[in-house]
Amino acid sequence: MTELTCSLEQLQDVCQAIVDLLPEGGVVILRGDLAAGKTTLTQAFAKHLGLSEAVTSPTFSLQQCYGDRLFHYDIYNQGMDHFLSLGMLEELEREGYHLVEWGDESLARLLKTAGIPMITVVIDKADKNRRTYRIEDA
Repeated sequence: MTELTCSLEQLQDVCQAIVDLLPEGGVVILRGDLAAGKTTLTQAFAKHLGLSEAVTSPTFSLQQCYGDRLFHYDIYNQGMDHFLSLGMLEELEREGYHLVEWGDESLARLLKTAGIPMITVVIDKADKNRRTYRIEDA
């Protein structure tokens, strides 16, 4: 496990840690309370990959695609069953990075069973301007 406490300006360190653990891509399950910074981390990750597109939360669309290497999901509103019923597990097998907000242990188990590389990033507020990122690999 890697743990980093940083400000918004230091998010590239977290992004690099993710790339170091998943150099060929894979699934990054993002966990944290509301407004913890899951979408903010995804925005920083897009920038880290050299993408210039505006990254927004896919809360109501379930999935957003950025370029051909970054996919962003939010399963908070619809839940895991709906996510799976739409065939989204197959999407997670595509090449690239798949950042999934509100993924849970059932998703992690499914990914492990399917042999899909994954890590979990747990985000906690450290103070007003900083977050703690616990990066756990499978």
